[in-house]
Amino acid sequence: MSEVFVNKVAESGIITLDLEQYYPKDDIIALFDLKDYLFMGLILKEKEFREALKNTDWTQYQDKHVAVTCTADAIIPMWAYMLIAANLQPVSLTVIFGTTDQLKTQCLLSNINQLDITPYTDQRVVIKGCGEIPVGEAAYLTITHRLRPVVKSIMYGEPCSTVPIYKRK
Repeated sequence: MSEVFVNKVAESGIITLDLEQYYPKDDIIALFDLKDYLFMGLILKEKEFREALKNTDWTQYQDKHVAVTCTADAIIPMWAYMLIAANLQPVSLTVIFGTTDQLKTQCLLSNINQLDITPYTDQRVVIKGCGEIPVGEAAYLTITHRLRPVVKSIMYGEPCSTVPIYKRK
């Protein structure tokens, strides 16, 4: 007599949501560093800066999310960032001030906020915990905030071992 193994996790109706799938791919992330446009690595000269921007190959930012920063210890006037944004706008997907890590987080949160949550209505949802990409706290806050109004329950972890987060009463 053989025992029949029942996959209780598969039969539970729990939906697993992996936030890694909403993480932006590295090939669409770019960095624009102002330090490359500074005179002696310290000073931004308006005339030279404008000329350098005119000679920049903006196609390298085509269809990319761009983080604009200055890794040199220099004072950058606000209008310089505006000039960069004006040049990036026709080619880039988005532009932020910050690091590429901050940009990735912002793109991830944007993707989560655009997620159609109707398939999760009245469902039991597990937000996958461990993965290859550390998606960060902001992603877990955002997805919980988005799903709570529509789901039956939210759990964290894996379907076989979860931490309960929310259960509708």
